[in-house]
Amino acid sequence: MSSSERRRIIQSSNNPQDDKDSNNSTSTGNKLSTCNSLVLVFFIFIGSVIVLRILYKQFPELEEEEKKHLKLPWELEDAKQLGLVLDRYKDKYFYEVLFGVFLVYIFLQTFAIPGSIFLSILSGFLFPFYYALLLVCCCSAIGASLCFFLSNLFGKKLVKKYFPEKAAQWSRTVEKHKNNLLNYIIFLRVTPFLPNWFINMTAPVIGVPLMPFALGTFIGVAPPSFVAIQAGQTLHTLTSTRDAWSWTSITILSVFAMISLVPVILKEKLKEKFE
Repeated sequence: MSSSERRRIIQSSNNPQDDKDSNNSTSTGNKLSTCNSLVLVFFIFIGSVIVLRILYKQFPELEEEEKKHLKLPWELEDAKQLGLVLDRYKDKYFYEVLFGVFLVYIFLQTFAIPGSIFLSILSGFLFPFYYALLLVCCCSAIGASLCFFLSNLFGKKLVKKYFPEKAAQWSRTVEKHKNNLLNYIIFLRVTPFLPNWFINMTAPVIGVPLMPFALGTFIGVAPPSFVAIQAGQTLHTLTSTRDAWSWTSITILSVFAMISLVPVILKEKLKEKFE
């Protein structure tokens, strides 16, 4: 061992406080990084609200009675009243109405705010079926991807800090099934086992790549959106969102869910056969 190496070892053993200070500074840096991420998410939210406010100001002049119904639909009655208002202006201001629904839907999805189911029903009331279906699928994929990015900003850091073992376990599971992630995402979107906001926020934390996540969302939300959009065509007869569901729609969703897993099962069978 050289004399310079011996001196370094002696210095490090005589200065344990330096190591402690280094660990503390790293911890502080991580904490600051998490705080900065939360502040950034807050400013993104405020910016999004400002954009929606500008959009509201660009809308045609409304009557006083109509203005009180131009708000986010938190329940079915809100969606009905909003549908009546937008339907009056849809023919003359088609693209303004379409763009408004598009932005609001993405806003709700991005920040995991409830109410997108009512916008899906409302889309079925306002637009032709295939326009509405494409609109809902695009908004869901874009909004979910933006939520994915926001969760990736701070969610991954929080989970790795407070649940490091769980995070490592989930990452290993994702790595193990990385070739079938698209099918699993489609399955989760079609079935009601996990809420969409939960999938959006946890996917980046457990290491799901963006591409299969976004594509799986676009494809997977189509079957349940099909049901909601069909219900929207008879919006004024609905008394509850449960009215949109029937045994036929449940059967259709079950069939789509099973189809999404068929490639995974076939891959496993072929793998076993050739091994």
